[in-house]
Amino acid sequence: MIKTVTQASLAVNENLTIKKNVIKNGSSSKRICVVTGIHGDELEGQYFAYLLGSYIKKNIDCLDGTVEIYPALNPLGVDSITRGIPLFDLDMNRIFPGSKDGTMMETVCSAIIDDITGADICLDVHSSNIYLKELPQIRISVPTAKTLVPFAKMLNVDFIWVHESATVLESTLAHSLNMRGTKTLVVEMGVGMRITKEYCIQLFKGALNLMKNLGMWSGETKPVREPIISVNGAVGFVNSRAAGIFVPTANFGDHVHEGDHIGDVLNPLTSEVEAEITAVCDGMIFTLREYPIVYGGSLLARILSDTPEEAVTKGGDQQW
Repeated sequence: MIKTVTQASLAVNENLTIKKNVIKNGSSSKRICVVTGIHGDELEGQYFAYLLGSYIKKNIDCLDGTVEIYPALNPLGVDSITRGIPLFDLDMNRIFPGSKDGTMMETVCSAIIDDITGADICLDVHSSNIYLKELPQIRISVPTAKTLVPFAKMLNVDFIWVHESATVLESTLAHSLNMRGTKTLVVEMGVGMRITKEYCIQLFKGALNLMKNLGMWSGETKPVREPIISVNGAVGFVNSRAAGIFVPTANFGDHVHEGDHIGDVLNPLTSEVEAEITAVCDGMIFTLREYPIVYGGSLLARILSDTPEEAVTKGGDQQW
């Protein structure tokens, strides 16, 4: 059943409408929410939402509870392929929990929060931006780790990144819901403006496993991988020391050692190597530059360190 969560008037007799697909069966009060499309250039969640919704509908007798899928919390951004809200130049994930008496987007965000609150679990699915590609992962802040890590381990991701809280993250959907007692997991995978089918299928299998563990799915599930769990400080950031084009010599997911050659920044005009890029610690490359044009300071890779206390942090940013 398609339901309207909230609606706001736009110019020229148009409306901003946030919709959800509610799939319900059985007598259980268990409820899981899947949200995606907060950033309009992150499309991995669109395919994941389709996979999960279509499979559950075809096997509805296996469901005992409610699955609510919010495929585009920022439909204007999705339609225009922009990260933020195009008419307002705002990052929607910096407005939550919103306000019933605020601006138009604050009231929209407030209605979304109210609608999701009370779910047993919420999955907030993101992609990376167009510059970086990410292995399927779940990002959790330290204060919520004890509660959320056991659920994150059910989701078939490659690793779980437990990090210190940052002030800016307090205005995200996930933080706002967790503060209300609605357990919310942030999934990050793939690359902006693209769909990586194998990652979406991987998360889809994990979602069914999570539902089975919640007691709301009796259908077949597949074994899930055991994720690596990284605590704060166990990630090395590799940043460019020069401008040019970045050509990696290491592959996504490779295990490298500190000092290993993982790529070069090249100058097409002079045909010179501007910088040889090396690993800052021993570990697995879980983020790798996808867009080749770089400048001094551009993030090229993240490495999940084998030895947390020896991890080197050289910049980096949060993309949620």
